[in-house]
Amino acid sequence: MDLFDPPSAAETAAVDTAITTRHSMRAFLPTPVPRAVVEEILAVASRAPSGTNLQPWQVHVLTGAALKRLSDRILAIHNDPEELARHEREYEYYPREWTSPYVERRRRVGWDLYRLLGIEKGDRERMHTQHGRNYRFFDAPVGLIFSIDRILQQGSWLDYGMFLENVMIAARARGLHTCPQAAFTSFHRVIADELAFRPDQMLVCGMALGHADPEALENQLVTERAPVAEFARFYED
Repeated sequence: MDLFDPPSAAETAAVDTAITTRHSMRAFLPTPVPRAVVEEILAVASRAPSGTNLQPWQVHVLTGAALKRLSDRILAIHNDPEELARHEREYEYYPREWTSPYVERRRRVGWDLYRLLGIEKGDRERMHTQHGRNYRFFDAPVGLIFSIDRILQQGSWLDYGMFLENVMIAARARGLHTCPQAAFTSFHRVIADELAFRPDQMLVCGMALGHADPEALENQLVTERAPVAEFARFYED
């Protein structure tokens, strides 16, 4: 398609489908994803806009033994309460004070997931185990870790979000699924050590990438979205 040509109906539908079928998957098949496909996805995603073309994204792609080594280190800490207490997020992802409607949405998605998995309220052991699956990248064959230079400011983090979305949509266009993961932020020191971050590099998040397991109960979760009328205001006069 030429840069200035309007898209065909099929092209529009393909883009819309990639966006609307993107869901956070929490169980993956062991089917490998070729490195060439990962490189294609990242190349497409790099067309994300960024202020003055700073392109703040830095991507660390883990597969095979490298992925297992990082997962094992983090899981060992996750399962050791004394050691876990020594780790905290380098930045606050969530609000310090929860208000409506955000607290209701957060609770809803959590309990909807646990209900699918048969985890009852108060079952801390199974909740802990399920949360720990984050650190296996939900068994995906590809784990992505994203970092950013510390000197960059809030605007670059906004740009980074657009890049992350592009990664997920480009993956869907190739029949793959993803799960963006803020859970890794508590283990930024471990990740920085394992991946030999420079001192000026800061962890943003992780992401699982692969073929979603269609039989997994947790992959049946489809979160609700507010209607346009609830979050948009139109000004005409």
